Amino acid sequence: MQTVLLLMGLLAGAVLPTQAGINAMLTEQWARHPVLTACASFAVGTVALAGWVFVARLPVASPAGTSWWHWTGGLLGAFFVAAVTFLAPRLGAVTTVVLVIAGQLVVASLLDHFGLLGYRQRSFDLMRALGVAFVLVGVFLVRR
Repeated sequence: MQTVLLLMGLLAGAVLPTQAGINAMLTEQWARHPVLTACASFAVGTVALAGWVFVARLPVASPAGTSWWHWTGGLLGAFFVAAVTFLAPRLGAVTTVVLVIAGQLVVASLLDHFGLLGYRQRSFDLMRALGVAFVLVGVFLVRR
């Protein structure tokens, strides 16, 4: 099972530069603005996910008891898709992805260290600090 999870994580990472490139081309060929492209991308994704929910007959729970900020994930996703769509053709795939990874590692380290947003607390130790530092050095090297 662990191998499947690791492969799924790699696949999710592989999708990022592919999606960014596709969205950048859609912006150039049709939308003329990354926000409109992100809107189209989310519309297609929403239809695909709704189809999955329907075919899999997934149960829908009541939203009662959720906090307002639990619904902000879509806003964060919208910003992410629009930002990457804007950045990819200007910075290139590698620079865009390494910047995204660096940002993810820094924030993920804080979330883990403090056990925020439901993550199990994991201390920011020397090995994690070195891993984050190496990625930050990678940002510098990729930009040179």
